[in-house]
Amino acid sequence: MNEKVFIKELETLNILYTKEMLEKLNVYYETLIYWNAKINITAITKKEDVYLKHFYDSLTITKIIDLNKIASLLDVGSGGGFPGIVLKIFYPHLKLDIIDANNKKILFLKKLVEKLNLKDVNLIHSRAEEYALNNYDKYDLVTARAVANLNILLELCLPFVKKDGFFVSLKGEAKEEVSNINNALLVLNGKTEDICEFNLPIEESLRTLIKFKKINSNPSKYPRRYDKIKKRPL
Repeated sequence: MNEKVFIKELETLNILYTKEMLEKLNVYYETLIYWNAKINITAITKKEDVYLKHFYDSLTITKIIDLNKIASLLDVGSGGGFPGIVLKIFYPHLKLDIIDANNKKILFLKKLVEKLNLKDVNLIHSRAEEYALNNYDKYDLVTARAVANLNILLELCLPFVKKDGFFVSLKGEAKEEVSNINNALLVLNGKTEDICEFNLPIEESLRTLIKFKKINSNPSKYPRRYDKIKKRPL
């Protein structure tokens, strides 16, 4: 996906953009490639592929939720800043927190945030289940992109979400995962609000967005330690 096609797809998604935002994306790409040689952030390095599989893919979340109505966002396991940093560029009003257990990636994101001159971005080096203990019911929206299976992600992510807020998982093929989450939703006081399946432009690979709503606070014993979550998912 070259930049011209990317801009056309932005318009298809009804995303408003400025020249400055597009310039920030270009700086993002250059910074990503520079740091990727040092700390292995992504296997995707060709510019056209980064624009399609990272930048555009991150923005497809707008198919399922209106970010103009969201004030606070937590991106769990953001890695190279996808989708969190990309969303912040195009929706600068967002108060963005990013959590990742990999400190090298957090250090990269700090350099990136400085380079892009982004405000109201908080970068947290921690495991999600540990950070959750003092941050229950805090965010309007929580996102996670291809981090773990849904029954694991729900326990890691829903505790962060405010009552009547949302968790959106960005996945590829997800039918089997979606079929195994009823108990997790029951235990954690969430519900499936919407599912959106589509194909990426050009390469036509399948993507799935799953939007969950937080009905009420989850029991305080969740999330459990990660080894327990993985051994016995809800």
